[in-house]
Amino acid sequence: VLAKGCSVRATGATNMNEHSSRSHAIVTVSLHQLRRGTPGMLWQRQHVSSKFNFVDLAGSESMKRTQAEGQRAEELININKGLLQLALVIEQLAKGCLEGTSDK
Repeated sequence: VLAKGCSVRATGATNMNEHSSRSHAIVTVSLHQLRRGTPGMLWQRQHVSSKFNFVDLAGSESMKRTQAEGQRAEELININKGLLQLALVIEQLAKGCLEGTSDK
């Protein structure tokens, strides 16, 4: 699944990076484990779950430094807009956690 996702990921050359990522990627890995008690001990079943989120964001690049034009400039603008919105969401989530109003 990871190899397939990487193979279709958008990249493009800029003056700062020959293989600059033009897209974001999020991979979630969920692990579930069922633990059983051992004979002779109190028989208990325990379910343990873990969730890992791996995030690779398209890089924020300076229009001036990349000298991007045309389609690359449009991509750069959209990537930077997306990163700004993500930063605002993270800021609100963090604020909720600090104030004790977030569910998680």
